Amino acid sequence: MYRNFSFQGVKLHYVESGPRDQPLILLLHGFPDCWLSWRYQIPTLSQHFRVVALDLKGFGDSDKPVWRSSYRIDTILEEIKQFIVALGVTKCTVIGHDLGALIGWYLVHQAPNIVNKFFAVSCPHPNVYWKNLSTMYNYQWLNFVQMPYLPEIDALKEDVKIISEYHKHLPAKDTYLEAYKYTFSRKEDWTGPINYYRNLPFLKINDDVDHIQSSVILITGNKDKFVKLEGIIKSTEYCEKFYMKVIDGTEHFPHQEDPEMFNRVILKYVINKSAEKLTKHLERSPSKRIMEGLFGAVSNTVRYGNSVIDNVQKRTNGVVNSIPSIGLTLNYHQPNSE
Repeated sequence: MYRNFSFQGVKLHYVESGPRDQPLILLLHGFPDCWLSWRYQIPTLSQHFRVVALDLKGFGDSDKPVWRSSYRIDTILEEIKQFIVALGVTKCTVIGHDLGALIGWYLVHQAPNIVNKFFAVSCPHPNVYWKNLSTMYNYQWLNFVQMPYLPEIDALKEDVKIISEYHKHLPAKDTYLEAYKYTFSRKEDWTGPINYYRNLPFLKINDDVDHIQSSVILITGNKDKFVKLEGIIKSTEYCEKFYMKVIDGTEHFPHQEDPEMFNRVILKYVINKSAEKLTKHLERSPSKRIMEGLFGAVSNTVRYGNSVIDNVQKRTNGVVNSIPSIGLTLNYHQPNSE
Protein backbone atom coordinates (compact mmCIF):
# COMPACT_ATOMS: atom_id res chain seq x y z
CA MET A 1 0.00 0.00 0.00
CA TYR A 2 1.34 3.40 -0.98
CA ARG A 3 0.80 6.33 1.38
CA ASN A 4 1.87 9.90 2.01
CA PHE A 5 2.59 11.69 5.28
CA SER A 6 2.76 15.48 5.62
CA PHE A 7 4.55 17.40 8.36
CA GLN A 8 4.92 21.18 8.27
CA GLY A 9 4.18 21.22 4.57
CA VAL A 10 6.62 18.45 3.61
CA LYS A 11 5.14 15.31 2.07
CA LEU A 12 6.90 12.00 2.64
CA HIS A 13 5.99 9.03 0.47
CA TYR A 14 6.18 5.50 1.84
CA VAL A 15 5.20 1.92 1.06
CA GLU A 16 3.50 -0.10 3.80
CA SER A 17 2.94 -3.84 4.01
CA GLY A 18 2.04 -6.36 6.70
CA PRO A 19 -0.40 -6.45 9.64
CA ARG A 20 -0.79 -3.04 11.26
CA ASP A 21 -1.13 -4.62 14.71
CA GLN A 22 2.38 -6.09 14.53
CA PRO A 23 5.64 -4.37 15.59
CA LEU A 24 6.89 -1.76 13.15
CA ILE A 25 10.05 -2.07 11.05
CA LEU A 26 11.11 1.17 9.37
CA LEU A 27 13.34 0.84 6.29
CA LEU A 28 15.58 3.76 5.29
CA HIS A 29 17.29 3.52 1.91
CA GLY A 30 20.67 4.85 0.83
CA PHE A 31 22.11 7.04 -1.92
CA PRO A 32 21.16 7.09 -4.76
CA ASP A 33 18.10 4.98 -4.12
CA CYS A 34 14.46 4.97 -3.00
CA TRP A 35 12.03 2.61 -1.25
CA LEU A 36 12.58 0.11 -4.07
CA SER A 37 15.93 -0.71 -2.48
CA TRP A 38 14.03 -3.00 -0.08
CA ARG A 39 12.14 -4.97 -2.73
CA TYR A 40 13.59 -8.28 -1.46
CA GLN A 41 12.97 -7.53 2.21
CA ILE A 42 9.40 -6.23 2.19
CA PRO A 43 7.70 -9.53 1.20
CA THR A 44 9.68 -11.49 3.80
CA LEU A 45 9.46 -9.11 6.74
CA SER A 46 5.81 -8.23 6.16
CA GLN A 47 4.81 -11.81 6.96
CA HIS A 48 5.74 -11.13 10.57
CA PHE A 49 5.82 -7.36 10.97
CA ARG A 50 4.29 -4.10 9.88
CA VAL A 51 6.87 -2.87 7.37
CA VAL A 52 7.22 0.71 6.19
CA ALA A 53 9.74 1.61 3.48
CA LEU A 54 10.19 5.36 3.37
CA ASP A 55 11.31 7.56 0.50
CA LEU A 56 13.65 9.93 2.32
CA LYS A 57 12.92 13.59 1.76
CA GLY A 58 14.37 14.59 -1.60
CA PHE A 59 14.15 11.06 -3.00
CA GLY A 60 11.61 9.12 -5.02
CA ASP A 61 8.06 10.38 -4.65
CA SER A 62 8.67 12.39 -1.47
CA ASP A 63 8.86 16.17 -1.67
CA LYS A 64 12.10 17.63 -2.97
CA PRO A 65 12.81 20.99 -1.32
CA VAL A 66 15.66 22.78 -3.07
CA TRP A 67 17.03 24.66 -0.06
CA ARG A 68 20.10 23.21 1.57
CA SER A 69 18.76 24.14 5.01
CA SER A 70 15.85 21.71 4.50
CA TYR A 71 18.32 18.86 4.85
CA ARG A 72 19.96 19.79 8.15
CA ILE A 73 20.23 16.75 10.38
CA ASP A 74 18.03 18.22 13.13
CA THR A 75 15.28 18.89 10.57
CA ILE A 76 15.55 15.42 9.04
CA LEU A 77 15.48 13.70 12.44
CA GLU A 78 12.49 15.71 13.63
CA GLU A 79 10.52 14.75 10.52
CA ILE A 80 11.37 11.08 10.94
CA LYS A 81 10.40 11.11 14.63
CA GLN A 82 7.08 12.76 13.83
CA PHE A 83 6.58 10.25 11.03
CA ILE A 84 7.06 7.34 13.46
CA VAL A 85 4.66 8.89 15.98
CA ALA A 86 2.12 9.49 13.20
CA LEU A 87 2.22 5.77 12.42
CA GLY A 88 0.74 5.24 15.89
CA VAL A 89 3.70 3.52 17.56
CA THR A 90 6.10 4.46 20.34
CA LYS A 91 8.94 2.13 19.32
CA CYS A 92 10.18 0.52 16.16
CA THR A 93 13.09 -1.34 14.61
CA VAL A 94 15.07 0.73 12.13
CA ILE A 95 16.98 -0.86 9.25
CA GLY A 96 19.07 1.61 7.29
CA HIS A 97 21.42 1.24 4.37
CA ASP A 98 24.19 3.69 3.45
CA LEU A 99 22.76 7.23 3.87
CA GLY A 100 19.66 5.79 5.56
CA ALA A 101 21.90 4.05 8.10
CA LEU A 102 23.91 7.22 8.66
CA ILE A 103 20.67 9.01 9.52
CA GLY A 104 19.73 6.01 11.67
CA TRP A 105 22.91 6.40 13.74
CA TYR A 106 21.99 10.00 14.58
CA LEU A 107 18.42 8.94 15.33
CA VAL A 108 19.34 6.12 17.72
CA HIS A 109 21.68 8.47 19.60
CA GLN A 110 19.12 11.25 19.81
CA ALA A 111 15.93 9.22 20.41
CA PRO A 112 16.85 5.86 21.99
CA ASN A 113 13.31 5.66 23.39
CA ILE A 114 11.98 5.33 19.85
CA VAL A 115 14.43 2.81 18.38
CA ASN A 116 14.18 -0.74 19.72
CA LYS A 117 16.79 -2.30 17.43
CA PHE A 118 18.97 -0.61 14.83
CA PHE A 119 20.46 -2.35 11.82
CA ALA A 120 23.27 -0.37 10.16
CA VAL A 121 23.94 -1.77 6.70
CA SER A 122 27.15 -0.77 4.91
CA CYS A 123 27.61 2.30 7.10
CA PRO A 124 29.94 3.02 10.04
CA HIS A 125 29.12 5.28 12.98
CA PRO A 126 29.21 9.02 12.04
CA ASN A 127 32.30 9.61 14.20
CA VAL A 128 34.06 6.94 12.15
CA TYR A 129 32.37 7.32 8.77
CA TRP A 130 34.16 10.40 7.51
CA LYS A 131 37.58 9.09 8.57
CA ASN A 132 37.15 5.77 6.79
CA LEU A 133 36.02 6.65 3.29
CA SER A 134 37.70 4.02 1.18
CA THR A 135 39.22 6.09 -1.63
CA MET A 136 40.51 9.57 -2.41
CA TYR A 137 37.74 9.77 -5.03
CA ASN A 138 35.16 9.77 -2.20
CA TYR A 139 36.83 12.78 -0.57
CA GLN A 140 37.08 14.57 -3.91
CA TRP A 141 33.39 13.94 -4.58
CA LEU A 142 32.46 15.35 -1.15
CA ASN A 143 34.38 18.51 -1.99
CA PHE A 144 32.84 18.70 -5.46
CA VAL A 145 29.23 18.49 -4.24
CA GLN A 146 29.71 21.56 -2.03
CA MET A 147 29.45 23.59 -5.23
CA PRO A 148 25.99 24.85 -6.28
CA TYR A 149 24.16 23.53 -9.36
CA LEU A 150 27.13 21.88 -11.09
CA PRO A 151 26.98 18.56 -9.18
CA GLU A 152 23.31 18.11 -10.15
CA ILE A 153 24.10 18.75 -13.80
CA ASP A 154 27.12 16.46 -13.67
CA ALA A 155 25.00 13.61 -12.23
CA LEU A 156 22.93 13.56 -15.43
CA LYS A 157 25.92 13.00 -17.72
CA GLU A 158 26.18 9.94 -19.95
CA ASP A 159 22.67 8.65 -19.36
CA VAL A 160 22.93 9.07 -15.57
CA LYS A 161 26.17 7.13 -15.42
CA ILE A 162 26.48 7.69 -11.67
CA ILE A 163 23.53 5.30 -11.16
CA SER A 164 25.39 2.53 -13.01
CA GLU A 165 28.52 3.23 -10.97
CA TYR A 166 26.74 2.90 -7.64
CA HIS A 167 24.52 -0.02 -8.67
CA LYS A 168 27.20 -2.17 -10.29
CA HIS A 169 25.53 -5.26 -8.85
CA LEU A 170 22.71 -4.74 -11.37
CA PRO A 171 23.46 -5.88 -14.94
CA ALA A 172 23.40 -3.34 -17.76
CA LYS A 173 19.88 -2.77 -19.08
CA ASP A 174 18.47 -4.51 -16.00
CA THR A 175 14.86 -3.48 -15.39
CA TYR A 176 15.60 -2.14 -11.91
CA LEU A 177 18.69 -0.28 -13.10
CA GLU A 178 16.65 1.44 -15.78
CA ALA A 179 13.95 2.24 -13.22
CA TYR A 180 16.57 3.88 -11.00
CA LYS A 181 17.87 5.90 -13.94
CA TYR A 182 14.37 7.07 -14.72
CA THR A 183 13.76 8.02 -11.08
CA PHE A 184 16.90 10.19 -11.12
CA SER A 185 16.53 11.51 -14.66
CA ARG A 186 15.87 15.18 -13.80
CA LYS A 187 18.06 17.82 -12.19
CA GLU A 188 15.58 18.26 -9.34
CA ASP A 189 15.88 14.55 -8.57
CA TRP A 190 19.48 15.18 -7.47
CA THR A 191 19.28 18.43 -5.50
CA GLY A 192 17.80 16.82 -2.37
CA PRO A 193 20.08 13.76 -2.33
CA ILE A 194 23.18 15.89 -2.86
CA ASN A 195 22.07 18.37 -0.20
CA TYR A 196 22.45 15.63 2.41
CA TYR A 197 26.13 15.48 1.52
CA ARG A 198 26.40 19.25 1.57
CA ASN A 199 25.25 19.23 5.22
CA LEU A 200 26.37 15.93 6.77
CA PRO A 201 30.13 15.65 6.13
CA PHE A 202 32.16 15.62 9.35
CA LEU A 203 29.04 16.10 11.49
CA LYS A 204 29.95 14.19 14.67
CA ILE A 205 28.22 12.99 17.80
CA ASN A 206 29.71 14.61 20.91
CA ASP A 207 32.18 12.30 22.62
CA ASP A 208 30.49 12.79 26.02
CA VAL A 209 27.20 11.30 24.78
CA ASP A 210 26.42 7.90 26.32
CA HIS A 211 26.89 4.71 24.37
CA ILE A 212 23.89 3.55 22.38
CA GLN A 213 21.68 1.42 24.66
CA SER A 214 19.53 -0.06 21.89
CA SER A 215 20.73 -3.26 20.24
CA VAL A 216 22.81 -2.46 17.17
CA ILE A 217 23.39 -4.97 14.38
CA LEU A 218 26.10 -3.99 11.89
CA ILE A 219 25.94 -5.71 8.49
CA THR A 220 28.46 -5.27 5.70
CA GLY A 221 29.75 -7.01 2.60
CA ASN A 222 33.32 -8.27 2.59
CA LYS A 223 33.94 -6.71 -0.83
CA ASP A 224 32.53 -3.24 -0.18
CA LYS A 225 34.56 -0.68 -2.14
CA PHE A 226 32.85 2.34 -0.55
CA VAL A 227 33.27 1.51 3.15
CA LYS A 228 36.25 0.04 4.97
CA LEU A 229 35.65 -2.97 7.22
CA GLU A 230 37.87 -1.24 9.78
CA GLY A 231 35.27 1.50 10.09
CA ILE A 232 32.49 -1.01 10.77
CA ILE A 233 34.56 -2.62 13.51
CA LYS A 234 35.44 0.71 15.15
CA SER A 235 31.75 1.62 15.20
CA THR A 236 31.15 -1.00 17.89
CA GLU A 237 32.98 1.29 20.37
CA TYR A 238 29.83 3.46 20.46
CA CYS A 239 27.44 0.57 21.16
CA GLU A 240 26.58 -1.05 24.49
CA LYS A 241 25.01 -4.11 22.82
CA PHE A 242 26.07 -4.99 19.29
CA TYR A 243 26.36 -7.80 16.77
CA MET A 244 28.28 -7.78 13.52
CA LYS A 245 27.74 -9.83 10.38
CA VAL A 246 29.88 -9.86 7.25
CA ILE A 247 28.04 -11.27 4.24
CA ASP A 248 30.60 -12.98 2.03
CA GLY A 249 30.67 -12.26 -1.67
CA THR A 250 28.76 -8.99 -1.44
CA GLU A 251 29.77 -5.40 -1.91
CA HIS A 252 27.90 -2.23 -0.89
CA PHE A 253 24.34 -3.58 -1.37
CA PRO A 254 24.27 -6.90 0.56
CA HIS A 255 20.48 -6.69 0.94
CA GLN A 256 20.14 -6.79 -2.85
CA GLU A 257 23.19 -8.87 -3.79
CA ASP A 258 22.42 -11.77 -1.43
CA PRO A 259 18.87 -11.14 -0.18
CA GLU A 260 18.41 -14.70 1.06
CA MET A 261 21.35 -14.49 3.45
CA PHE A 262 20.57 -10.89 4.38
CA ASN A 263 16.95 -11.72 5.22
CA ARG A 264 18.10 -14.69 7.30
CA VAL A 265 20.35 -12.39 9.33
CA ILE A 266 17.56 -9.87 9.84
CA LEU A 267 15.07 -12.53 10.92
CA LYS A 268 17.57 -13.98 13.37
CA TYR A 269 17.66 -10.74 15.33
CA VAL A 270 14.08 -9.52 15.06
CA ILE A 271 12.13 -12.63 16.04
CA ASN A 272 12.62 -15.47 18.51
CA LYS A 273 12.54 -18.34 16.04
CA SER A 274 15.57 -19.81 14.37
CA ALA A 275 16.46 -18.31 11.01
CA GLU A 276 16.67 -21.73 9.46
CA LYS A 277 13.07 -22.67 10.32
CA LEU A 278 11.82 -19.30 9.14
CA THR A 279 13.70 -19.56 5.87
CA LYS A 280 12.11 -22.92 5.13
CA HIS A 281 8.68 -21.49 5.93
CA LEU A 282 9.25 -18.49 3.70
CA GLU A 283 10.35 -20.65 0.79
CA ARG A 284 6.90 -22.25 0.88
CA SER A 285 5.10 -18.91 1.06
CA PRO A 286 3.61 -16.98 -1.86
CA SER A 287 6.40 -14.38 -1.88
CA LYS A 288 6.55 -14.34 -5.65
CA ARG A 289 2.98 -13.07 -5.85
CA ILE A 290 3.74 -10.38 -3.26
CA MET A 291 6.82 -9.27 -5.18
CA GLU A 292 4.84 -9.02 -8.39
CA GLY A 293 2.47 -6.66 -6.63
CA LEU A 294 5.35 -4.61 -5.29
CA PHE A 295 7.04 -4.36 -8.63
CA GLY A 296 3.94 -2.79 -10.07
CA ALA A 297 4.58 0.11 -7.70
CA VAL A 298 7.70 1.29 -9.49
CA SER A 299 5.54 3.73 -11.41
CA ASN A 300 4.44 5.21 -8.08
CA THR A 301 8.02 6.20 -7.33
CA VAL A 302 7.98 8.95 -9.93
CA ARG A 303 5.38 11.66 -10.41
CA TYR A 304 4.79 11.26 -14.07
CA GLY A 305 4.23 8.44 -16.53
CA ASN A 306 1.85 5.50 -16.15
CA SER A 307 4.58 2.88 -16.25
CA VAL A 308 8.27 3.23 -15.51
CA ILE A 309 9.13 0.30 -17.68
CA ASP A 310 7.16 1.56 -20.68
CA ASN A 311 8.63 5.03 -20.33
CA VAL A 312 12.16 3.73 -19.91
CA GLN A 313 11.88 1.71 -23.09
CA LYS A 314 10.85 4.86 -24.95
CA ARG A 315 13.73 6.92 -23.65
CA THR A 316 16.45 8.06 -25.97
CA ASN A 317 19.98 8.92 -25.10
CA GLY A 318 18.99 12.45 -24.06
CA VAL A 319 19.92 13.98 -20.76
CA VAL A 320 18.85 12.22 -19.42
CA ASN A 321 0.22 15.00 10.02
CA SER A 322 0.18 18.34 13.84
CA ILE A 323 2.15 16.51 16.51
CA PRO A 324 4.06 18.14 19.39
CA SER A 325 7.73 18.36 18.51
CA ILE A 326 10.38 16.51 20.45
CA GLY A 327 13.37 18.59 21.47
CA LEU A 328 16.90 17.74 20.36
CA THR A 329 18.94 15.91 22.97
CA LEU A 330 22.35 15.97 21.31
CA ASN A 331 24.89 18.61 20.47
CA TYR A 332 26.46 18.31 17.07
CA HIS A 333 29.76 19.50 15.71
CA GLN A 334 28.38 21.06 12.55
CA PRO A 335 30.12 23.53 10.25
CA ASN A 336 28.26 26.74 9.52
CA SER A 337 26.16 26.45 6.39
CA GLU A 338 22.99 27.86 4.92
